[in-house]
Amino acid sequence: MADQDSGAVLGYEQARDELIDVVRRLEAGGATLEESLALWERGEELAKVCRRWLEGARARLDAALAAEEQAEEADGPGTE
Repeated sequence: MADQDSGAVLGYEQARDELIDVVRRLEAGGATLEESLALWERGEELAKVCRRWLEGARARLDAALAAEEQAEEADGPGTE
């Protein structure tokens, strides 16, 4: 399980979808302790991938908003 796709090559949607599947499998039960631990570890890895994507998206949004704010300030008041 841990040797599946690494976080570096997984897109957000792929990681999210696999994480949803991992959670469903854990909630369904019926797995051995070893299988459950492997699923949990994979889920933790996938959650980190998703978190990194979301943090990156937030940083891009913040940068775009800051650039827009700076452009508005440079234009000065009343230049709309």
